[in-house]
Amino acid sequence: MVLVAVAQLAPGVNKDENLAAIGGLAAEAAGLGAKVVVFPEFAMFTAPKLDERFADSAEPLDGPFTTGLGELARRHGVHLVAGVNERLDEPGRISNTLVALGPGGDIVAEYRKLHLYDAFGYRESKLVRPGAIGEPETFEVDGATFGMQTCYDVRFPEVTRRIVDAGADVLVLPAAWVPGPLKEDHWRTLVRARAIENTVYVAAAGQCAPMGAGNSMVVDPMGVVAAGLGEDTGVVAAEVSAERIAAVRAKNPALALRRFTVVEAG
Repeated sequence: MVLVAVAQLAPGVNKDENLAAIGGLAAEAAGLGAKVVVFPEFAMFTAPKLDERFADSAEPLDGPFTTGLGELARRHGVHLVAGVNERLDEPGRISNTLVALGPGGDIVAEYRKLHLYDAFGYRESKLVRPGAIGEPETFEVDGATFGMQTCYDVRFPEVTRRIVDAGADVLVLPAAWVPGPLKEDHWRTLVRARAIENTVYVAAAGQCAPMGAGNSMVVDPMGVVAAGLGEDTGVVAAEVSAERIAAVRAKNPALALRRFTVVEAG
């Protein structure tokens, strides 16, 4: 078994303050015994409006913010996952990137958001370059395999299916889920659906109020919310178990019974 924590906060425009807040929550999660701590999308920098400030805030993955995340992972002996604004060689554009830092402080996996949030009145593609489609990167903790995807990607079930096909037992899902009519219901429904249809755990960490909808949770392979948060800053943790996955798949062998695979759209 591995204890996995989801940490919920409301990052702002001061990167140093954001890193300090992440550090406090990482310490709390480690104190609970967590071996993996998941933070939200855009944990490095978030402004009330998606504008050039996001591009100005961007850093390379060997920059001070990700280096600071690595130091926190090393200090607390955890795997730490968070969303950063990655600088690109294209002026005015960034990658919406997830980094997983191991307890040695090094990056063990990366993920660049595939589906950009050009919906519900937003245009993420104005500033963000979508990630290239490749083999999903995973990392392992005490025998459990973790894969990653970001926020709006959860509305595309084939993204999760490819990650599960790459061997993931746990889907890590950082988000900055924007509040709005029915949005919280969509979030809870989609997170649970990805767990149920793939018979895996989902560790979903969202930004909280005022700019995020909160509702971070760890969901088990049967769709049971094993641990969850409301609208405020905090940390919760739940165990992920290979035995639970095996038991659920014995009852519901959906992955073995499927007749379709996932291919890249033309």
